[in-house]
Amino acid sequence: MQNYFESVTFAITIQLDRWENMKKECTGNQVKLGEKVYPCTVSLAMDLVGGKWKTVILYHLKDGEKRYSELRKELFSVTEMTLSLQLKQLEKDGLISRKVFGEKPPIKVVYSLTAFGKTFVPVLDAITQWGNRIAEEKGSFTE
Repeated sequence: MQNYFESVTFAITIQLDRWENMKKECTGNQVKLGEKVYPCTVSLAMDLVGGKWKTVILYHLKDGEKRYSELRKELFSVTEMTLSLQLKQLEKDGLISRKVFGEKPPIKVVYSLTAFGKTFVPVLDAITQWGNRIAEEKGSFTE
């Protein structure tokens, strides 16, 4: 267990060193993306991936494309309306793409990470490791 935490700590330290070299989050008073203005880059990032379901959706798409029905099964506690709205927002923000196959029902709709969305994978990996650590130390995994 000690080696696991040492390797996770080492990986996070390397990532933080990379980010430190790129530190620009609040060199001005505000950050603008499109028509939206944010107080800092953390606010901008959280607008893109924050909330209860966006990061979870991105996690489920990180290993490859999925149909809407597959996402519904994997995210069994999210409502259809919420899933649909979050997918639309992630697509609008350029994190995922939506491909439609066929012209008449039943059509096939597939979601996948865009190149921009794939830049979030290292953050997803860090969040996953952190969540696993919390579950191991303070909770438990259930079936």
